[in-house]
Amino acid sequence: MQSARYSLGILLLWALAACSPPPLHQQQAYVFGTLVEVSIYGAPEAQARQAAAAVLARFDDLHRTLHAWQPSDLSRLNTALAQGQRAAVSPELAAMLRDAQALSIQSNDLFNPAIGELIALWGFHADAPQARVPEAAAVAAWVNKHPRMADLVIENGSVSSRNPAVQLDLGGYAKGRALDDAVAILKKHGIENALVNIGGNVIALGAHGDRPWRVGIQHPRRPGTLATLNLLDGEAIGTSGDYQRFFEADGHRYSHLIDPRSGTPASGMQSVTVLTAGEHAGTRSDALSKPLFIDGMERLSDNASRLGVADYLAVDSRGQIHVSPAMKARLR
Repeated sequence: MQSARYSLGILLLWALAACSPPPLHQQQAYVFGTLVEVSIYGAPEAQARQAAAAVLARFDDLHRTLHAWQPSDLSRLNTALAQGQRAAVSPELAAMLRDAQALSIQSNDLFNPAIGELIALWGFHADAPQARVPEAAAVAAWVNKHPRMADLVIENGSVSSRNPAVQLDLGGYAKGRALDDAVAILKKHGIENALVNIGGNVIALGAHGDRPWRVGIQHPRRPGTLATLNLLDGEAIGTSGDYQRFFEADGHRYSHLIDPRSGTPASGMQSVTVLTAGEHAGTRSDALSKPLFIDGMERLSDNASRLGVADYLAVDSRGQIHVSPAMKARLR
């Protein structure tokens, strides 16, 4: 009888274990110059591990394809454009460039991946920013060349430019595109609930059990968060901030977010976070935070409305917080 009770206890414990949800699975890597993390909820360990590995492999592939200053498909294209030549590109890269073109036009060229040479001039084409302010004449020379994404001619599997000053830097696009690709990969692997974080650019799939995924918005000047919000299925947040890549000289902070009109780092904001949903939510969250940051506080509301961004949180240069009504309803 004692043996029977013992066996029954083992069976009950096994049954309880079988009914309990699988634990949260997380994998991390360092890609795009930042820490990335894939969190998967409610999937068997082997399935979650395989799916997360596929996502991280895709990130590594995008990093190698789109790197602006190390050998890559994009840097090889830049060499050809600088020489006035047409270059063959993969269908995938051609599609990304068309997408970036459309976003640039939508933003009135404030999101402008064609100013790679200006970004390099300010020392941001390096793993660590170079703390030097370029000569004003050199900056003005590049501004006067007026490189724009609209200068690109993308056709028949090749790319050329009407303006040899165009040098592409997709740093403000790649992380968002990677988020969208991650969701597609996770779904292909049968994953229903996941959160993907690329250095603060985040997208949600499903939920974290019986509650939504909860994420924080980084404070631009202090450790910790400004606020948290629940991220629903298919939603993404993207942040542009002057605390991510910057250097200081003579008491002034210079960030990698360059205003293409002046050729100098934008200084009217400390950070701008946008919330997007629907098709290409990741890409739009990454790209559309840039024009809001660059154009500053005075036109924040008008720009957000024109770009279709209802949810945003901005911290201006004085540290004051500005929140749209739609975003305010979401914050904790």
